Amino acid sequence: MIERWLVARFSFLVPCFLLCAAVAPAAASAAQTYPTRPVRLIVPFTPGATADIVARRLAPRLSEGWSQQVVVDNRAGAGGTIGINIVAKAVPDGYTLLVHSVAFAVSAALYTRLPYDSVKDFAPITQISMAPSVVVVAPALGVKSVKELIALARAKPGQINYASAGIGSGTHFNGEQFKYAAGIDVVHVPYKGPAEALLDTATGRV
Repeated sequence: MIERWLVARFSFLVPCFLLCAAVAPAAASAAQTYPTRPVRLIVPFTPGATADIVARRLAPRLSEGWSQQVVVDNRAGAGGTIGINIVAKAVPDGYTLLVHSVAFAVSAALYTRLPYDSVKDFAPITQISMAPSVVVVAPALGVKSVKELIALARAKPGQINYASAGIGSGTHFNGEQFKYAAGIDVVHVPYKGPAEALLDTATGRV
């Protein structure tokens, strides 16, 4: 299951806000006026990605509840790092939020150097969705089941490609887990996002 998270750039101000709210009722009342201006939801993936779809379903509800405009801003690239870094470098006032997936945690484990600190620069708000991962193949491949797919891959080691939404994405890791569990040799082809990966799968390029 792929989880989507809403994350805010509050940094160390979050514990401070909580502490002030606990000891100063006036500060708590002031905090309840949030938001007083438009809020930006950064999605570090291309349009059509699951996180993007979730964000676009969420934005109108937030706009209605907050009486403020909520804008979805796609900033794809580098496995989500570009969009994440935009949020990390934003003013820590809660007006720049991040909608992300498991790739947020994966990046921290995968890369030795990131332009942000995954723990110190963000405050998790809530989990907003879960999505199942499924295996799909091009009709031209001629397989009708996972068993047939595995048999074909074993018969043609290194000759079958599989698409993912990018290096370090949930679909990438799912693909590698599938390779390991099935004992097959297939070639990973990373795309900028899931929409492009699905298109090339449907047309038989992967």
